[in-house]
Amino acid sequence: MISIEPVAAPGAPLARRNPVAKVAAALVFSFTLLATLDPVAPAIAIALELAVLPLFGIRYRMLARRAWPLLVSAVGILVTLVLFAADRSGRVLLDAGPVLVTTGVLLTALGLILRVLAVALPGVIVFATTDPTDLADALIQNAKAPARFAIGALAAFRLVPLLGQEWQMISMARRARGVDAGRNPAAKLRLFASTAFALLVGAIRRGTRLAVAMDARGFDAGTPRTVARRQSFTRADAVLIVVAAALAGSALTVSILLGAFRPLIG
Repeated sequence: MISIEPVAAPGAPLARRNPVAKVAAALVFSFTLLATLDPVAPAIAIALELAVLPLFGIRYRMLARRAWPLLVSAVGILVTLVLFAADRSGRVLLDAGPVLVTTGVLLTALGLILRVLAVALPGVIVFATTDPTDLADALIQNAKAPARFAIGALAAFRLVPLLGQEWQMISMARRARGVDAGRNPAAKLRLFASTAFALLVGAIRRGTRLAVAMDARGFDAGTPRTVARRQSFTRADAVLIVVAAALAGSALTVSILLGAFRPLIG
């Protein structure tokens, strides 16, 4: 089952920070790294992210469990570039018919993989240490987001674990009816596509019913809403954002000093 509950230790110093501050720090850190295409800056950023992980109260094994889709995407990037990269410059490492691996291809793949990990890991860490309800409250109180948007996003977020359960139910129901792909890869692909479509249809229907139910309960009312849980934005939260910007800037600075900086534009 898909889990969205926070897994951080409650007393961790950075896990207790305001949810809006953590989201802002992650955005500042990630978007700063998009300025370069070299592998040096994202490699330094990943090292910094892993170094501060204990301050968020997350174990490295738990982070790996939450970030496994990123590792799968990294493998996909490597395979795609090895097979379809246009730039085959550099020394040839492997020449096996249509598969031509050069140092240039591996360097490009390494840069892309490190950028994906460096940009996505802060978001994984933030959502692994933040309660969704606290995030919605902080968006309304501190970021001045519309209550309709924040509460609607919270409701949608809470429905995410149901997707895994729904997928299992659809698969078991089809297996009970004798619908099985066996060992045929093409049949497995068709069965996967049809199951995904059924899951999409069910999610749309559930979302429509939820939206109607929320409107009927006054969630779309124009009157100001009160808050039950106060989310304070302190000086420490502002310091977190400043430190995130400084760390991202230091990674870019090291890349420039080493001569590896490759600007995204220009």
